[in-house]
Amino acid sequence: MDSNPAAAGRFALGLLAKVRACGGFREASINYAGREAIDNAKAAFSAEGFVLTDDGALSPKVLSSLNGIALTDALAAYARRAQKGAEDAALIAGTGKDLIEATAAHVLETLQGGYPSSANFQALLGMAFIALDLAVPEMPEQSGEPAIKSMERGLFLSALGVNRVRNKQGSGHGRPWLPTLSSEEAKAAIELVGTVSAYLLAKLSKRERRAPQP
Repeated sequence: MDSNPAAAGRFALGLLAKVRACGGFREASINYAGREAIDNAKAAFSAEGFVLTDDGALSPKVLSSLNGIALTDALAAYARRAQKGAEDAALIAGTGKDLIEATAAHVLETLQGGYPSSANFQALLGMAFIALDLAVPEMPEQSGEPAIKSMERGLFLSALGVNRVRNKQGSGHGRPWLPTLSSEEAKAAIELVGTVSAYLLAKLSKRERRAPQP
């Protein structure tokens, strides 16, 4: 699951297809897996950003239908998969939107009620960093500041570098990286997407869960 996410994905789909073919999702079948087993599988897939239906169909979560903490958790699932090198996790399924870009927009939507849709990647990311009280390169280093601020500036610059090697010519289908990148370089870019997104979402999640619920 960790060393070859693409193969793991093929295995999961094949296993589900086998269970469906044997009647594992049909209550009338003698091979019915049972409500508890199916509910457990649905919860496990949900934690990874997928929806498993009662009849065994699997699809990525439609993030446009989520908001608040539910969207934070769904994006975090994408980030975890990207950190393991899963290429499809670097772009939000079906939209072509970069995971970092989607995360930055969600941060601003959550903390400020909206974001400028016309802002470019660097501006959007900068606003998200500042909204979370994170350091950006434009903020000079202060005497005695925590060492983590230097790391945050590095994450920001890394995100800008990853965005430059994105293949923005397509519609979100196919390889999301420039064709000149080697497989090792593309894997590093994917993992950086996951790391930056996961850091932003962890900071946001801490605020969301601290906030009083209506």
